[in-house]
Order: sequence, then C-alpha cells, then structure tokens
Amino acid sequence: MTRTNSFHEKELRKADQKMERKKIYWLSQITGWTLIAVINLIVLASTDEFTWKRIVSWTILSSTGVLLTHQLRNVIKKNNWIALSLKKLIPRVLISSIIIGNLLYGIFFTINYLLGAYEPEQLRFATPLMGVINVSSIVFAWNLIYFSVHYFENYKKAEIESLIWEAAVKDFELKTLKSQLNPHFMFNALNSIRALIEEDPAGAQTAVTKLSNILRYSLKIERSETVTLEDELQTVSDYLALEAIRFEERLKYRLDVEPASTGVMIPPMMIQTLVENGLKHGISKRTQGGEVVITSRVFDYKLIIQIRNSGQINSKDLQSNSGFGINNTKHRLSILYGEDAYFSIKNETHDSVLAELVIPTGGTKTNESFNN
Repeated sequence: MTRTNSFHEKELRKADQKMERKKIYWLSQITGWTLIAVINLIVLASTDEFTWKRIVSWTILSSTGVLLTHQLRNVIKKNNWIALSLKKLIPRVLISSIIIGNLLYGIFFTINYLLGAYEPEQLRFATPLMGVINVSSIVFAWNLIYFSVHYFENYKKAEIESLIWEAAVKDFELKTLKSQLNPHFMFNALNSIRALIEEDPAGAQTAVTKLSNILRYSLKIERSETVTLEDELQTVSDYLALEAIRFEERLKYRLDVEPASTGVMIPPMMIQTLVENGLKHGISKRTQGGEVVITSRVFDYKLIIQIRNSGQINSKDLQSNSGFGINNTKHRLSILYGEDAYFSIKNETHDSVLAELVIPTGGTKTNESFNN
C-alpha cells in the first residue's frame, strides 16, 4: 500500500507539472498572437481607415497563427528538433517559417480580398510579397523564442544535474571503497578458508577463487557506473557461498533469476549491499539462522529485483544503516534514473524482510505479469 501511494503521488506531481507547463504554453501562444493583431490594428488605425473588416481579418490571422504554430510545435517534438545541431536545425527553422508564413498570409489575403478590404492599387505583386516576408518573420521569431526557452531550460537542468552528479560520485566513491574493503567480511572469509585448509582442501581452493572473484569485481567497478545484473549476481553468489562456510547450516540462499533480466544494467554493489544488510540485521541475529532469496523479473519496461531474508527490521536498524545502505541506495537510484526507479524495504511478514528495487530497462515491454 505504501509503495502504491508513493507511486500515485509521483504520478500526480508529474501530471500537475505537465498541466502547469501546458497552461503557460497556451497563455503565451494566445497572448503573443493577440498582441501581434492588436499592435497591427493600432498602427493601421493611425495611418489608414479603421474598419470592422480589418478587425475580422487580423482576428482570423492571429487565431490561425496559434493553430499553425501549435502544429509546428508538434512536428518539432515528434522529430526531436531540440536535440539537433545548429547546422541541421537552422534550415528546418527557415523552411518551416517560410511555409507557415505563406499559409498564414494566404489565408489573411483571401479573407481581406473576400471582404473587399483591398483597394485595386493594393493588389500588386509587391503587396503579397511584403506580406509573406512580414508574416514569415513573425513565425521565425516564434521559432527563436521557442528554441531559446527550451535551450535555457535544458542548459539549467543539465548544469544542476551535473553538479549533483559530481558531488554524488565523490561521495559514492568513498562509500563504495568502504564497502569493498569491508574488514569484517575479509576477516571472516579468511578465517573460514583457514579452517577449510585441513578439513577440505578442495573446498578451501574453491573459497579462495570466490574471494578473488569478489576482489576482482571490486576493482572492476571503480571504472564502471553500471554493470550487468549477471555480473552483480555472480559476485553476490560468491559472497553468499563464502558466508555459508561461516554460518554453516544456519544460512541457506537461493537465486531465482529470469534469463531476460541478466543483461540489464544496474548500479554496482547495490544488490550486494542489500544482501549484506539482510545477513547483518536479520539472519546473524537468529540462532536458527535463515534464508536469503533473490528474484529478478522484467515487466513493463522495468527490472524488478526482490531480496528476501529471514528476520525483522525495525526503525533502529534503518537509522543505523542510513550511512551507506538505505539512503545511499535511494540516492543513487534517484541520480541515475530520477523518478523512474523505486526502492523500498519493509517487513513482509512476521519473519521475513523484503527489499525491492525497480529499475528501468530501456528495453521492450513484456507481456508477462509479475506477482509480488
């Protein structure tokens, strides 16, 4: 229920922002074209006869201007002109301004002609030519304003995101190093391997290989912002195998991974951190031990990862883990994916904790369902 409410709140905020932008857009459109009509009517009134015919023709021009430039906006958005280089954008802006300028003036000229607003001496070649140039210039100005607004919006957004990202990367690097070089895990793993050397030499060799895999992975992710889910889960599997030596019969684990999900890119050490939390705050506190179950599915453009572990989590656990676990996971997801990603951790039953990650895949929508 909490997750559903949070999702709806985010969707409502998005809808409100979208509605506000739409209101500003239409207000700007109507105000701008109305001002063009009013200014021209004032100029005409000071130099020529002011008639109802001119009011009608300029009202039609401004209304048509709103509609045609709105259609131009749809073309711009559909073909993503905002992302084009200036070399490719300028010809499109000029051509679209001329085309819409001709259409607008053609309508304007026809209305004036039908209303009899033109005198015979005005029906010369120079009159429509100058009219087309003037109206095309207005549309060109509309283009300049539209692209300028989007340019400065994107520039400001990119600058803010860049600053946030740089600060987060530095913070994450320090915390990741701390996680990678966890002295308790290293100490416990080496002690477990030492105990195996005499009892089970082959098992000790396997354990050393798994430990070296984890260290190799730790070095690899220093140069990577994301890794495949398959690589992350391989490291998690090696980690759990080493911890199983220490916990013996008290630790059981299982990975239920959908093949379609293995190639999805995720932030490194994110699942690893949550699994460590499950062992530290759940299973290690239980005399009978417990189980860790990791599942992954792809559904509706999203990678859904669920990590269940035996035990219970309370507010004290959450607060003590906020330094690197819970808050860091939320922060990293927010920076990388914005509101498209989701993370939660809660007591699913009286004896089970569920941590859930939802990450956009950037792939194709699947038809299968996912049941929590």
